[in-house]
Amino acid sequence: MQQQKIILASRSPRRVELLAQLGVQCEIVPADIDESTLTGEDPALYVQRLAKAKALAIAATYADSGIPILAADTTVALGQDILGKPENAEEAMAMLSRLSGSVHLVHTAVAVYQAGEVHSLLNTTRVEMMQVPKDVLQDYVASGEPMDKAGAYGIQGRAGAWISRIDGSYSGVMGLPLYETAQLLHAW
Repeated sequence: MQQQKIILASRSPRRVELLAQLGVQCEIVPADIDESTLTGEDPALYVQRLAKAKALAIAATYADSGIPILAADTTVALGQDILGKPENAEEAMAMLSRLSGSVHLVHTAVAVYQAGEVHSLLNTTRVEMMQVPKDVLQDYVASGEPMDKAGAYGIQGRAGAWISRIDGSYSGVMGLPLYETAQLLHAW
């Protein structure tokens, strides 16, 4: 991919790093939208809805710039339960306790707004997490690392040692699947 500039509707440093791997420079303009789930909403549909909503929220101000607007959203799904970012240490511990010893899905949707249209793609990765001792989970929560991450863990951090297997995209679990992102940006 040749050098490209986009508007990134996120303040995630991980997404900025991943975009740099694609040779994409970005102006960071976080989207402020309601991220509440709808009653009975499927986790995959939830992230797709939010990614599109973030792109459109930024497009309301920047549509005339002609610069593509990229937005993404990631969630961890345990069955149909959506595990977003924990609001406090207790919620982080509860999420991690549920994920410990589990097989769960990480859904990341990427949306790109350009020329009045939004195109999006979804990546779903199956993740197996080992049974993690409670004291290890408590230390992890105390570190603060899980507080800004869907499902209360980051595969690129300390919790990566607990992941015994993934079937899908490592970068998707980090929050921006590179394959899907490159496909959307090449479309323009």
